[in-house]
Amino acid sequence: MHLDADQAGGVAGTARTSGPVVWAGAVWRYKWTVLGIGLVLIAASAGLVRLLLGPHVAAVVVERGNLVQTVVASGHIETPYRVEIGSQITGTVADVLVREGQEVHQGQKLIAIEASELQAAVVQAEGAVAQAEARVRQLRELTKPAADQALQQAQANLLNAQAAYERASKLAASGYGTKATLDEATKNLDVARTQVRTAELQVYTSSPVGSDYVMAETQLGQARATLNTTRARLGYASITAPRDGVLITRNVERGSVVQPGKALLVLAPAGDSQIVVQIDEKNLGQLALGQSALASADAYPDRRFAAKLSYINPSVDINRASVEIKLAVVDPPDYLRQDMTVSVDIATARRDNAVIVPARAVNDAAASPYVLKAESGRALRQPVKLGLRGVGAYEVIEGLAPGDRVIPLTTGVKPGDRIRVVVP
Repeated sequence: MHLDADQAGGVAGTARTSGPVVWAGAVWRYKWTVLGIGLVLIAASAGLVRLLLGPHVAAVVVERGNLVQTVVASGHIETPYRVEIGSQITGTVADVLVREGQEVHQGQKLIAIEASELQAAVVQAEGAVAQAEARVRQLRELTKPAADQALQQAQANLLNAQAAYERASKLAASGYGTKATLDEATKNLDVARTQVRTAELQVYTSSPVGSDYVMAETQLGQARATLNTTRARLGYASITAPRDGVLITRNVERGSVVQPGKALLVLAPAGDSQIVVQIDEKNLGQLALGQSALASADAYPDRRFAAKLSYINPSVDINRASVEIKLAVVDPPDYLRQDMTVSVDIATARRDNAVIVPARAVNDAAASPYVLKAESGRALRQPVKLGLRGVGAYEVIEGLAPGDRVIPLTTGVKPGDRIRVVVP
């Protein structure tokens, strides 16, 4: 069979185009296999690059800055001292006028004790004082003036008796008088003299320096003292706040029988506050009185306030290996409450313009510290000498310089590994 030219050309064209179509169809038929092979080749290439050049590692840059070394601890708020309020007498509680946690002011009545017997004792003592005062007034207004009048009368009688005696003596001497008349005049003179002495003694005893007056004054003083005592005991029936503060404990209820020596209420005085902290004894060498600190209550973590180290206990708690310290709160915020838990950062040292490396990049900081330094595409072990430790950072004294790049511990890189550094 013979083909003409056009037919021959058509056959030839069909033969030329059938090859790519076949290949395209084959690729499309096995597209997932081809895609898998491509991905394997890409992964192999990436693994080869990673093997030759190392993984990408986020490094941190060593910088200069100011570093503050701190001791971090937890403690609680309390006042420098607390006042235990109790009763000075034995009695039954009539009413409790305050509740636990209430703010009170100096002189405010807190507890009322049943006081009918005490009131009766006061009335009785007032009567004794009135009686003693009346006795003193009687001496001053009646007895003393009467004694003065009696003395004047006795002195006048003495003058008369003296004149009668002198007349009787002269008459007896001249022979005109009788012995009986003289004896009578003598007796009357002696009686008048005795009456004058008695009147003088009466005047003296009723005067302010005399025994009767002194005794009356003494009885008045004793009566007044008894009255003051009974009034004081009556005052003890009303227990008041000794100063401003907050009642943090209440151990009494209405109807309770109270006795001296038992604490009924505990008052935290208003004003000064302090933080009491148990610090690990290994940090004792870093502490010194007067060091400043920042504190925050666990209930208000975003609100910090200043404090100052004011006391270091001279002894160590052997059971907990800790030392008690106290920090005075310079300006207590309003939200502080007694026994509230607080966290404290005590600034123990400061270094300005220091070479600083993040703590997360330091290996074996306690014994032989070193870092992994990124240099020439490798992680090189670089020993360092550390200084102060701040919050999340160390001061580097030797081994690093500003601008060096170090690798954090969390990357898993080992000394000598190839790396490709990425700086965040």
